Amino acid sequence: MRRTHGIRWVAAAVMFLVLLAAHPAVWAQGYPSKPIEYVIPFNPGGESDITARIQEQALERILGVNVNVTYKPGAGGALAWSQLKNLRPDGYTIMGANLPHTVLQPLQRGDAGYTTEGIHWAYIFESTPNVLVVRPDSPFKTLADFIAFAKENPEVITLGGSGSWTANHLGVLELEKAAGIDLTYIPFTGSGAAVPAFLGGHVTGLMTYNTMAVQYPDQMRVLAVASERRLESLPGVPTFKELGYDYVEGAYRGVAVPPGTPREIVRKLEDAFAQVNADPEVRRKMDENGFIIEDMRSDEANAFARARIPLYRQILQDVGAIN
Repeated sequence: MRRTHGIRWVAAAVMFLVLLAAHPAVWAQGYPSKPIEYVIPFNPGGESDITARIQEQALERILGVNVNVTYKPGAGGALAWSQLKNLRPDGYTIMGANLPHTVLQPLQRGDAGYTTEGIHWAYIFESTPNVLVVRPDSPFKTLADFIAFAKENPEVITLGGSGSWTANHLGVLELEKAAGIDLTYIPFTGSGAAVPAFLGGHVTGLMTYNTMAVQYPDQMRVLAVASERRLESLPGVPTFKELGYDYVEGAYRGVAVPPGTPREIVRKLEDAFAQVNADPEVRRKMDENGFIIEDMRSDEANAFARARIPLYRQILQDVGAIN
């Protein structure tokens, strides 16, 4: 009897320790103590990847552990974001997240595999406006040339971009409505895939981000930028608004964590990304690549994302993408 009682006691003690180890409050203690996986929902070579690579060394120094950047492209980012809710909320997997993508996809698709409210932002650290680019040998020297041809030749111009129901995709729809033209949008799995297709002549142009224009100055002619005012990174490029088209669009990027991640872990990630954004070498590289630094901690970032739901619902209705 004593032997049986002892075995039961040991089994109960082991079960208690297992349950204790699985409790979120325990995960926060000593975090982080092992490598962190930083998942990018797009191909290598795009803005999310470039940013993660710029951040990587500073993150490792601040957090004291290795940060491993991995990739899970597909469905304009939705393939990865749909899996976020199933990941263990222990802070050892963080995921790049983008606006307006994480608002547009649930609104337009109905079932995107995730909800906007289900994306739990830890930090928003940058933004990039859309730009319309063509190759240097293109007959389109100006936006006026581009619009005039598109009016006379509906759906002939093909514009590539990063993903479906993303800032680039929406930008094409918004430009169509603002200019009264019909274009053909070709989605790629990220800017890293769209740019080679563009350079190879597979599409007429790109609705991409200012960072790609900065990266390929001799291989892209920028017709206009979708920002409120001209950019420091592209000072000679007019805005669409300057040229008479009320079109402002672009992407915000940050990191999200699985739902249920302890507040203590989120706070450590917030502090880490805030320090990364303040790092002089990181800021230099971000500026060189055309990224606009943003600093939104978790509460502000989540409120910012939720506030954009009615805004983008209205825009999707205006362009006829939803009822």
